[in-house]
Amino acid sequence: MEEILRRFPLDGKPVAVEPITAGHINRSYLVTCDSGRRYVLQRVNRFVFHNVGAIMENLRLLREYLRGSAEAPPMICFIDTMEGESYAEDAAGGAWRLCPYVEDSLSLLRPESEKDFAQSALAFGRFQYALRDFPVERLTETIPRFHDTPERFRQLRAAMDADPCGRRSELGRELDFALAREERAARLQNCRERGEVPLRVTHNDTKMSNVLLDAQTRRALCVIDLDTVMPGLSAYDFGDAIRAGAATGAEDGAGIRLNLAYYAAFSRAFLSACPHLTARERELLPLGAWTMTLECGIRFLTDYLSGDPYFAIDHPTHNLERARAQFSLAADMERRRDDMRDLIIKFT
Repeated sequence: MEEILRRFPLDGKPVAVEPITAGHINRSYLVTCDSGRRYVLQRVNRFVFHNVGAIMENLRLLREYLRGSAEAPPMICFIDTMEGESYAEDAAGGAWRLCPYVEDSLSLLRPESEKDFAQSALAFGRFQYALRDFPVERLTETIPRFHDTPERFRQLRAAMDADPCGRRSELGRELDFALAREERAARLQNCRERGEVPLRVTHNDTKMSNVLLDAQTRRALCVIDLDTVMPGLSAYDFGDAIRAGAATGAEDGAGIRLNLAYYAAFSRAFLSACPHLTARERELLPLGAWTMTLECGIRFLTDYLSGDPYFAIDHPTHNLERARAQFSLAADMERRRDDMRDLIIKFT
């Protein structure tokens, strides 16, 4: 890590490197220099992101497009290496990048109030609105078919057939739950393929922790973790935010349900920040919340069947617990479908 840090133009000499434990995919570290300046050093997970150069090029295109725009939301900018590269490779092929640490900021794993959640809605909504006219075809899909839910079902079936860890026999209830909903889960993708809704620049990982808040005012400062920014549907970002932030517990918590007050707070703020959405896009937002929740549960279940190669886990059944929690939330959304729809209509 010291060798990697020497390849970046730091303000001072590194005196401390501490792991940042949040996040399932990349490994991040807080670097403190003797000047007092702090940075975030990150090792990109190449099992997940095969083309790191494409990620960094996407970010460059977005920065160029937003430069000088009065609507431009603040973005984290990565620091080039001494050689002028956007990231550094180590001898083992690991990809490392560096950005300034945002001082006096706060990152929450989950919203602590409706106001916190509304601030994240404003941040993600403004990000999407500022890029409403960006030519999405210029962006590379950093994870191809990321929210192609039918493809996620195909991956689940492949993992069921391979069953490399012998875990399928214990998953009858979970597999029955998922497969019974396969047809409805494909509706959002079908709408995309039929062109019923426009492709947007979407973040695709709209957890509360991916918005930095001002530590004093709790107002949104900026959106972070832009590795999955690529063409998508507005319902993806709305839906994944609801899945992660409007649940009554953590994403691996037992029996979690939908917090309708949090859903309402996010919906109101997101719609106010996204006045460009079409009527069909707004209509599909509740379906997006349910679809992203079910899809995430399927991804956790697939990873568990496959021996947990994708998501970082804390114990052997962690991905199974996550899958069960997402299915519990999806089932509660089915019961609250009318309430979810009516709130979107109310705030439109």
